[in-house]
This record gives sequence, C-alpha cells and structure tokens, in this order.
Amino acid sequence: MDMQLDPAGDDLPLMANTSHILVKHYVLDLDVDFESQVIEGTIVLFLEDGDRFKKQNRSVEEACQSESNKGCKLGMPEPCHVPVTNAMTFSSEMEYNDCAICSKGEKDTSDKDGNHDNQEHAAGISSSKRCCDTGNHGSEEFLLVLDCCDLSVLKVEEVDVAAVPGMEKFTRSPELTVVSEELRNQIVRELVTLPANRWREQLDYYARCSQAAGCGELLFDTDTWSLQIRKTGAQTATDFPHAIRIWYKTKPEGRSVTWTSDQSGRPCVYTVGSPVNNRALFPCQEPPVAMSTWQATVRAAASFVVLMSGENSAKPTQLWEGCSSWYYYVTMPMPASTFTIAVGCWTEVKMEPCSSGDSATETPFSPPEADFRHVGVCSHMEYPCRFQNASATTQQIIPHRVFAPVCLTGACQETLLQLIPPCLSAAHSVLGTHPFSRLDVLIVPANFPSLGMASPHIMFLSQSILTGGSHLCGTRLCHEIAHAWFGLALGARDWTEEWLSEGFASHLEDVFWAAAQQLAPHEAREQQELRACLRWRRLQDEMQSSPTEMQVLRPNKDKTGHTSDSGASVIKHGLNPEKIFMQVHYLKGYFLLRFLAERLGDETYFSFLRKFVHAFHGQLILSQDFLQMLLENIPEEKRLELSVENIYQDWLESSGIPKPLQRERSAGAECGLARQVRAEVTKWIRVNRRPRRRKRREREAVFEKKSFMDSSESQLLKHQPPGFPSLHRFLPNSSSRPAGLASGASLGAEDSEPPNSAKPPEDIPPPGPGCRGSPSVV
Repeated sequence: MDMQLDPAGDDLPLMANTSHILVKHYVLDLDVDFESQVIEGTIVLFLEDGDRFKKQNRSVEEACQSESNKGCKLGMPEPCHVPVTNAMTFSSEMEYNDCAICSKGEKDTSDKDGNHDNQEHAAGISSSKRCCDTGNHGSEEFLLVLDCCDLSVLKVEEVDVAAVPGMEKFTRSPELTVVSEELRNQIVRELVTLPANRWREQLDYYARCSQAAGCGELLFDTDTWSLQIRKTGAQTATDFPHAIRIWYKTKPEGRSVTWTSDQSGRPCVYTVGSPVNNRALFPCQEPPVAMSTWQATVRAAASFVVLMSGENSAKPTQLWEGCSSWYYYVTMPMPASTFTIAVGCWTEVKMEPCSSGDSATETPFSPPEADFRHVGVCSHMEYPCRFQNASATTQQIIPHRVFAPVCLTGACQETLLQLIPPCLSAAHSVLGTHPFSRLDVLIVPANFPSLGMASPHIMFLSQSILTGGSHLCGTRLCHEIAHAWFGLALGARDWTEEWLSEGFASHLEDVFWAAAQQLAPHEAREQQELRACLRWRRLQDEMQSSPTEMQVLRPNKDKTGHTSDSGASVIKHGLNPEKIFMQVHYLKGYFLLRFLAERLGDETYFSFLRKFVHAFHGQLILSQDFLQMLLENIPEEKRLELSVENIYQDWLESSGIPKPLQRERSAGAECGLARQVRAEVTKWIRVNRRPRRRKRREREAVFEKKSFMDSSESQLLKHQPPGFPSLHRFLPNSSSRPAGLASGASLGAEDSEPPNSAKPPEDIPPPGPGCRGSPSVV
C-alpha cells in the first residue's frame, strides 16, 4: 500500500512507529501558567517493544474470533509507505550532524531554519537509506518516533528505574546483578505486565519510577509532525531504553488546547477536540493501536479546578499558599487521543438535598484488588474491567458531577442536573454495563465549536444545550453518553471509519432519550420517526453541499486499517477545514444502523448489540467486525440479499445517498407528527394570506384560531427534536419560540435569523445547515 502525503494537502499524518515500539503508560507532571499561557513539565513514557505486543495481539485476536464465532477477522495489515512531511536535521546544540535524515549521498536541501524543499517529501519514513533506522531490523541506530507538534522539547533522558527502592522484585534473572540497560528494560517489562488485580501497586511504582534520576541524555530532534529520539549504540527497539523522560512546554498558539475566558470572564484552558488531537499537549503515539494508561499530576493556582480523564474524583492538595495539585489516573488502556483536560474557575453544581436512597449519590465504584468476580470472559488485554465485576454490571447510574462557570450554575441545576440520572439509567437498560466508573460533565466556554464531546470519565457540553429545553439537553446528553460504548470502550482501528462511533451515537441517542422519557412504545416510534424524517432532509442537504470524495464512510476501502511497516499512516482529509462541519458520518451511519435494526427487529438487534459490546469492549474494531458478527445473528429468512459486500457497496464505499435508503424513503409513509406540522403550517399560511379586516368579530375569530394553535403547538413541540428551529420560523405568531441565547451561544443558523427573514413555503423545507461547527444531528 503506497500512501503519498502531500505537505500542502489535507491528510493528517500519524508518524509514530507503533509497529516497532509501544507506549504502555504515561506519567505527566505539569504546571499550568495562565500568565504565559503555557503548560510546562515532564512526561515519562514506559515502553514495550513491538514483538511482545504482536504476540499479545495475536492471542487477543484468537480470543476475539472465538467469542464472535470467528466473525471478527482481524488480519495483520499490509505494509504501506508514508513519506515524511519534513526532513529533519538534529540540533546543533546537541552537536549531532552525522545522522541527517536525508538519504546518504544526497544533498541536504534544508535552509538555515531547518526547512526543506518538496524534494524531501519523496523520502519514505522507513527508507533503508536513512542512517537512523526506525525499525528493529537494521544495522543502524533505532529511532523512536512520537507524534508531536507545536511543542518546545527541552530535554530527553533515560530514567534509572533500577535505582528505585523495591524494584529488585522485578529482576527475574539472578545473573543481572550489575545495573545495565538490559536490567532496566527488564524491570519495565515486568512492571507494564503486572496483572490487573495489582493495579494500585503498579500505579505506585509508575509514580516512583517517574521521579527517579536520569541516567543519560538522549539525542532528539523535531519536525513539523514528530519528535524523534535515539540512543547511541541502541540498534533495535529491544535495546532502546524502555523508560524515558521528556522535558517540554506547550506554546500559546498550540492547536491541542484553547486558552480563553469562561462565561463569567475568568481565564481557563481546555482540550478543544482539535484535528491534531493531543500531539500539541504532550508527545505521544496517536495511532489508535497505541492504547495506553496514564496518570497525571497537574499544579495550578489555588483558585482553579482541574478536571481530567480519570477514574478518580480528584480533590486538590495544597502545596503552598496559592498553589494546589490535582492527581488523576486511568487503568483502562485507551488511545492517547482520548486524553482530556480542562482547567478553570469551575463551580461544582449540586442538587438540592435529596433522600439518602437516591442512586445519584452512590459511592464511586473502585476496581477491587482481591475479590474479582468474573461475570464473563473478556477478549481485551488485561485491565480492571467493569464487565468482569458483578456489582458494576448492575450499577444503573454511575457517580457523576457537574461543573460550570458560576453564571450558569442555575441553568445547570434547573435542566442538566435533573436529566443525567434518567439518561444514564436508560443507557444501562439498553446496553448494559457502563464501561466507565464515573462521569464529570463540564459546561465549556462559549468558543467551544460543537454541542458536545465525550472522553473517558468526562464530557464537555456547550452552553447552548441549556437554552433549548429538556429535549435539546437530553438528546445531546444521550448522544455523548452513547460514546462511552461506541467511540471509547469500542474504538475504530482506522479513524477514517468515524461512522463506527458517530453513527452509533446518533442512532442510540434516540433510543436512550425515549427510554429516559419513559415513552410508550407507540410514542417512542412516533418521536423517532419524526427525527428520522428531519435527518433525512439534513442528509439530502449534506449530499448537495459537500465534496463527493468526503461523502464516503470507508474511503480507504480494502486498505482500511493498513499502515506502513513502521506503523505510520495518514488520516484522509484529517486536516480538511470542511470536515469538521460535515455530518455525513453521523447521518449515513445512523440510517445504516436504522436499516439493519428494522431488518432484525428492535428486540433482536439490541440483544445482538449487547452481545457485540461484550465481545469487543476494550478493543479496536473495523466495519467488517461489526457486520460479520451481525450477519451471523440474522435469521436466514431476514437476511435476503444482505451481505458484507453489499453493505460496503451500497452504504460504506459509495458517495451520495445509499440506494436502499432512497427506496425506503420514497416508499415509506409520512410520519404522523410531520403531517400535523404540515397541516398547521398550511393553515397559518392560508390565514396570513387573507385580507385583514378591522372588524372586531373577525379579529376575535383569528384570536380563537391562535388559541387553538397554542394548544396544538405545545403538543407538537413536546415531540420536536433539538435543532429543529424551523418549526418556529413557520409559526410566526407562536409564543413558544425559545428564549434568546446567552452571549456567544452557538445554535444553528436558523436560530440566529430574524423571525420573518424567510417566507414559509408550501411544504416543510429541509432543515438548514445548523451549527456547521457542531457534530449535532437532528
């Protein structure tokens, strides 16, 4: 497979050589400085060479195939070659110029600033001509490549883990009595493979090792997208130090975090869900296959609250007057891109005092160390898994907290806080065990570019959801809760298959929300059909306004999931500015899952979905893993001509509207609620076109109709999905139009228009583009 990376193009490179070496754990020790808008400190990486990972991965694949009746065929990817985006020369301060990244014998075309002309982009990242070998098979020195941009790397050193008291227990070989690279690497290998029931001990040793002294600086360099590290004499990944410390600081203009002010005017910083993910926050391995755990200590002024992806509900520790420290950890291996942090003057929003039996005040679940009762067999790598703990599997509502700027605490208390318990309970009733033990919800600043973002143990929500009533807030909350299963606990192995997270979340949000409202079955179907009608209109608009090549859900086709020999790859259109405004993966993915659910019937489909979640949680998946296992669970009489190949062709690998969907929408009967809306709109258009007379009796007649309309409208708006302001546009006399947004709110384009900015047509128009910076789907 040959992928060409155009430096002027829109593909996002993933440069880390994950096929050769993997980060298993990160320890971050950071200071947040709002005056300079810099996060500075160290990160310690605990590594495992690729050979050991491949052996573990093969055993996981075998277990996975057994669990799904051999329905998940996770073959090893074919090699591809990904050119580097910028050739590299090592810093003159390191006095290291004999290992230029350009090929031997070639002229170095870089200028004095380290920039290179386009000829350099033809050089492959795993080229055998390079004097620094990124693999473990060459005769030159091994090169560790990390994804990195917008960072100032100050120093890289090896960590002397052998000097930590108590580490002798990890040295199995009695002949290794002299401290050496082999001894230190053996200690790390034993540490990263401790069994799950020793997770507390493991975290403690990680922390102690991260504070150990350095035992030698390592050579390093950076280019546009990566950090490269080597040690003189280390020719393979096995020889390379397995514990390294990187001293670095972020830049104010770094793309992974945003420095801004909250709605109360106080400074804050948070990870904004950037296309470059977290590589401008800390050097890391970004390919999804590099699943790791982490722990972090963050120091900030005492007036700030630090929230982060972490299993523990951290409390501040005062270090000295005016400075506090916050500590978080994660024991479930996750891609580094899911790490999230937010630092600001947030206020915790609490409910009014309630009865002691309220499930929302449950004691946070903590993985037990000794009594691990296995409810079922898991196929993922070993970690303290909630699916294996009986008490966790029955926990309908996980512990949760809500944080917001002080000016929004009232709105949160009135709407958001009331909705979290029923939405969590509804999700559990549909999919079963919550993958994560707790949840923090943060109302982020007004410049947040979407309605919500889910990360392990923490969720960001836009202030806009607080002004749209319970339906807008509830459906968005359900969408982000669904990501705990699809997007986080089950992740896409190839990021171009976004539909595996966004399509599932869009489909499940309707199901969760109907369950949270405790609707009768016919009411739930009616509401969901109305939302499908609106999504259909949105999809039609999307197909007309988006580039054809970006309408494909599986753009890499047979090459999906493939990487280079080193593990490097590219994300097609990952940097395209239009991509963040598109909802193709949400909408087409939603309709595909709706199509499949109707084929099986809801009871069969969601029973299968729970089975699929149990089989694949904690793992990375591709489209074929889901489709193959699904088709095995479809009775022969319902399968008809349905096959993986047909679904690829009709839904995933073609642009435009899928043919089965086109046929279904053409033949399907109109939703009852949509008919009511059309009838009301038509009536009021007709009324507004009549000549207006000034007789009191005529005015009274119109007033009586309006009173009827207010009653009908309240019934319609009860079922109106969020993001459907066009209903208000075509009811100009309505008193139910949502209140104006707070400053900086980001609802759809329709909501910002004057009420009479458009003439109502004869028919209901398709919804407008909405908040194009938002992943919301209506």
